[in-house]
Order: sequence, then structure tokens, then C-alpha cells
Amino acid sequence: MRRRLLAVLMVLMGVAALLLCVPLADAYARGRTEHLLLQRRSEAVRFADLADRVRTVPDRQELSAEIGRYAQLYGAGVVVVDTAGATVARAGTGRAAAVAADAAGAATDAGADTRRALTGRSTDRLPTLRPWGPRIVLLAEPVGRDERVSGAVLMAVPTGAARRDVAVRWALICTGAVAAFAAAALVAAGIARWLMRPVLDLDRAVERLAAGSLQARAASDTGPPELRRLRRHFNAMAEAVAHSIGRQRDFVADASHQLRNPLATLVLRLENVEPHLAPGPGRAEHAGALDEAERLEELLDGLLALARVESGTAGLEDQDASRAVRERVAAWRPVFAHAGLELSAAVPPQELRVRALPDAAGRILDALLDNAVKFVPRGGRVEVYAACGADGSAVVRVADDGPGVPEDQRELLLRRFARSPDHQNVPGSGLGLAIADEIARVSGGRLDVGGRTPRGLVVELRLPAAP
Repeated sequence: MRRRLLAVLMVLMGVAALLLCVPLADAYARGRTEHLLLQRRSEAVRFADLADRVRTVPDRQELSAEIGRYAQLYGAGVVVVDTAGATVARAGTGRAAAVAADAAGAATDAGADTRRALTGRSTDRLPTLRPWGPRIVLLAEPVGRDERVSGAVLMAVPTGAARRDVAVRWALICTGAVAAFAAAALVAAGIARWLMRPVLDLDRAVERLAAGSLQARAASDTGPPELRRLRRHFNAMAEAVAHSIGRQRDFVADASHQLRNPLATLVLRLENVEPHLAPGPGRAEHAGALDEAERLEELLDGLLALARVESGTAGLEDQDASRAVRERVAAWRPVFAHAGLELSAAVPPQELRVRALPDAAGRILDALLDNAVKFVPRGGRVEVYAACGADGSAVVRVADDGPGVPEDQRELLLRRFARSPDHQNVPGSGLGLAIADEIARVSGGRLDVGGRTPRGLVVELRLPAAP
């Protein structure tokens, strides 16, 4: 958003600079053209007066000498013609003289200025001078006035000096425009930063809050009053949400902890009663009650573990995920062998450094392997694969060739107390994968569940790389 705001401001300032600079530059070019016209027209008027007084040969020589000095001084071309178009006097060399001579030919296109001057009208406008041209301009001044016009003075004037003045002034205007644009850009950047800093701070706080960091707050106290008020309201809302969730988690943890002692006493009493039961239906009911009590104890342990993870009391730390995978696979091999399952692992020898909750990779892998032992039939195979992802993260994948889970039911596996309809009779609390997913999420990673071809389940863990 900051970039878009800056882009809009830059475009507006650029358009404003152009709207100011282009008319200013054009106005100076027109003014410099008018100045050149006035300067050279005064000379043309003087030459016309001299030509009007030509009566004798010395007068003609004086006129020729005067226009010769002028042509030599300014590099111009000057031609004096009579009403019949015959040349009375001329001076100058080079292109300017050629242009003046061409204008003297009344039959040519350039002769339009001559014909206009012979009707008693002076040149009152020149093409606007710009750095790229025109290089030579033509002025025509009538000799005599009204019905006494006896000829015309034609002047082809180089515009090099005038065009240099225009170029210098345009360069100064452009420099000033660029400097003003740069200053305005700095001001716009400061304003955009001032406006967007609280917005970005709020965005980061919302992102951290959505990721589970209930201590996230917006700290920036800059920007417009409306954004500062929004920051205060957001912090108040985050505080209320954190307090409410904290009370819920405390209740779950306290209730689980308080229930464990009487439940342990109940299990102990049920075990003590067992020797005094006579064989028969009562002993089977007693065994079922003991199993349910042990299942309830497992459920309370899971709730306690989930409450500890959600509370986020433990900080993130750097650890070697490949070492944790090797250790947990070695620990689970006897369990898999006893269950009649084959457990294989492919772990790179180098370290996979991640930043996560303490022993996150090992705890999550325990939940995944425990899940595989429960649901993969005897004779099945479970593969553990660890590698470094393209973004530097650690990837741990657990794949089995068991019955798998239908695609429309896989999203249930990471929910609390959720069980697949086909596995309702399998022992467990339904919290194992939910706890593993919460550990991955709090660590900044994720847990994904997918299918395997031709059958089976694949669970992939990604943990962020250590800085």
C-alpha cells in the first residue's frame, strides 16, 4: 500500500511539474523570439531609412558599407531590393546570405516575405525559437511608407545565440523542476511513511496474533489521530482476547490437573478390587471399566500437553532436526518390531538446523509414529524421510502403506478429539495429531496430511530454518 500511495503521489507531482515547467519554458522561448525580432527589426528599419534616402552613387556605397559591416558582425545576410525585385545592395556570405537572396526572388516560396514588405507591411512575427531550431529566421522591412514604398530590406538572421539562451534557460527550468520534484518526493515519502507506519505496525500485530502470539500488540504511536485511536482500540481488543483465551486454557489445564489425582486413585482401587472378583461377567465389566479409566487418564494427559503448547510459555530455540529424527526412529524401532511393522528412515548426515519449540521435531515425530503403530496393519511398512527444503526449512515426512484415510476425512485428522469413522474402536484420545499440529504452528511451521499411491497416508512436517 505504501508503494501504491507513493506511486500515486509521484505521478501527481510529476504531472504538476510538467504543467508548470512546459508553459514556463514555452513562454521564455516566445519571449526570447520576440526580443530577437525587436532587436533585428530596429536594424532593418535603419537600413530601410538609408535605402529610402539613396539618390546618388555615394548614397548607394554608404548603404552597401553599412549592411556589409552588419553582416560581418552578426553573420547575417542582407539584401535590398526595389519594387521590381531587382537587387539594390547585398551583403553577407554563407547560408544566411543564400536565404536572403532566395527571399529576394519574388517568384519563390520564400519571396512571400518580400511581396508582403513591398505592400508596406513589416515582419511582425517569427517562428518560436527552440534549442533545435530554426537556425535562421527571415525579416522583411518595407523601404518607404504607404503609397511611397520603393523597395524592401530582407535580413536572414542566424539564431545561434538566441537558441543557446533558450537552451540554458530550459536547462535551468528542468534543473529546478527536478530539484523541486526530488524535494516533493522526499516530503511525499515522509508523509507516506508517517501515514503507513501505524498501518504496517497494526498489520504485523494482527499477523502475530493470528499466528497464536497473544502478547502481540501494536506499538507505533505515530500517524493521524484516527490511526492512533485505531491502535488503542486494537490493543484493547487483543488484551481482551488474550485474557479470555488465557482463562480458558487455565481452566482446561487446572481441570485436567485436578482430575488426575482422583482418577489415579480410582484406577488404583479398581486394580486392587480385581483379585477379589470371582470369574464371570463381573470380571469382564471390571476390565472394561479399568480400560475406560486408563483412557480417561490418557485424555487428561493430552489436554494438559495441549494446554502447555497453546500457552506458548516455552520460547523458540535452535536445534538439529536430523538428530532428533534419528534418535526417535531408533527409540521406536523395538515398538514397531513388536507390532510386526517395518520402520525405515532416510536422514541426511548433515545437520538440519531449525528454530522451534524445544524438541519440537522429536515430539511431533513421536505423535506421528504412535499414530502409525495404531493404524497400520501388521506386516505394513512405515518410512521416515528428512531433508532440507528449497527455502531452507526442515522437511520430515512419515509415509505408510496402511489403509489410509479418504480425502474428504483427512482434514479431520488435525482436529481435537476427531477420529475417522473407520477407526472409532482404536485406542486413543484423538489429540495426538492435534497436539503435533499445534506444536508445528507455534514453532512457525506446519503439518500437512495427504494420500499415498496406491494406498496409505503421508504426513509432512515443515519447520522453519534457524537464522
